[in-house]
Amino acid sequence: MLPFLLDDAAFQGRPTVLALGAHSDDIEIGCGGTLIGLAERYPELVVVWVVLSATPERAAEARASAAEFLAGVQDARVIVADFPDTLFPHDDGAMRALFERLKADVEPDLVFTHRRADSHQDHRHICELTWNTFRDNLILEYEIPKYDGELPAPNLYVPISEEVARRKVETLLRCFQTQRERPWFTDDLFMALLRLRGMEANSPSRFAEAFTCRKLVVDVSLGNARIESDAAARRRAVHIVPPYHGAAAVRPDLLFDLDGRAGASEGAGG
Repeated sequence: MLPFLLDDAAFQGRPTVLALGAHSDDIEIGCGGTLIGLAERYPELVVVWVVLSATPERAAEARASAAEFLAGVQDARVIVADFPDTLFPHDDGAMRALFERLKADVEPDLVFTHRRADSHQDHRHICELTWNTFRDNLILEYEIPKYDGELPAPNLYVPISEEVARRKVETLLRCFQTQRERPWFTDDLFMALLRLRGMEANSPSRFAEAFTCRKLVVDVSLGNARIESDAAARRRAVHIVPPYHGAAAVRPDLLFDLDGRAGASEGAGG
């Protein structure tokens, strides 16, 4: 697979991430390991963490979990709303207004949200609002395993270390006690999905998180040069890592390298 590096020159060491989840634990399940990796790589990372629906008990769990996942992030903002569960598509405009306020307050370099094809109506609605609101930003759609049996064929992978994988799963199980009786909310299921995606990504650690990337602009002409004239372009640029500079085409499977390593190993299974 073709590895990509997040553009440190564009971020100027301080990338801004917007993480959106319909319910408590969605963000953690979908991209918790990636957020931990970003926090480790960028000490000045800015994170806006938004949960759209939670009962008081689930809201407390969401805040406690976000605090653990974002440990070490100095500039973190956690928003937990109380929109009615399962009724997102029928909201009276208040949720759209919240997204417009986010747009006015946040200029994210990277947005994490639900998949467009998710069978849960709340998840699909959040994805729709994300694309309506942040269409000029890099959006990655994360996956949530569920009984419906709808795991996607992802096209973007983020390798994570085994330590980060286990930290993610242990934090999930510890923070969300209200979910422990659910048959799918288990350490072996979460680790199995991370292991499966790690195999598909040929991750050196054997673990990875996977995403759907619907739109990605790749600048192959700049090489290692920095974009100085256009601040918006700096924020959105994604550069190919050497030795792929100048490649005319890219494969649909992409590998985001959070460790800053160039190059890629051969894919598993040939």
